[in-house]
Amino acid sequence: MASTPSGTQLAVAATFQAAKTVSGVSNAAEAVVSSTAHGFSNGDIVQIYSGWGLLNRSFVKVKSVTADTFVAEAIDTSNTDLFPVGGGAGTARKVLTWQSISRYKDQQNSGGEPKTVTVKWTDLDNEESLNDGFTAMTESFNVDADNVADAGYLLLRSLTQVQTDTCLRKVLKSGSKIYTPCRVALNENPKDSGGVYVCAVSINGNGRLTRYAS
Repeated sequence: MASTPSGTQLAVAATFQAAKTVSGVSNAAEAVVSSTAHGFSNGDIVQIYSGWGLLNRSFVKVKSVTADTFVAEAIDTSNTDLFPVGGGAGTARKVLTWQSISRYKDQQNSGGEPKTVTVKWTDLDNEESLNDGFTAMTESFNVDADNVADAGYLLLRSLTQVQTDTCLRKVLKSGSKIYTPCRVALNENPKDSGGVYVCAVSINGNGRLTRYAS
């Protein structure tokens, strides 16, 4: 069944556990991450910093935990051209708390579309279109300008000042969850939007989003 935007819940990662060393990531339909005594539990959301650019900064759901490994749910690293063998090491850090963003409106997003390069070989009549990655993802929304004492507003202000990596979590009414690695920018100068004062928030994506059914 199709979902409507109304009722979508937004939250931002507020605190993280200290990063754990990742000694390796397997090439598999669902990647196995090796991290000695990581302490993660099934269902945790962790951010992975990896030597593989297509995985770097991604937020993944943990499953099939053992003492020194876990599976990154739905993360396919089986293509060794895209994920060279032995190149996935780095760190992983668990999201400890999420902060809900209340009283928001005017949500928009852009980016994530394929980039293409058009090539015309001299000896051929037809041009050729080549895929060349994806455009940067951005989202924006407005929050109630009078909500300045709200914990969500205060977190957006703090993240704007420090410009550290975080995550935007979007929960649709269907229960589907989308995790976008990003940095945040809050413009505290109020503006009119439909007769009420709001402050603009920009979510600047810096990695590939992940999506789970629940």
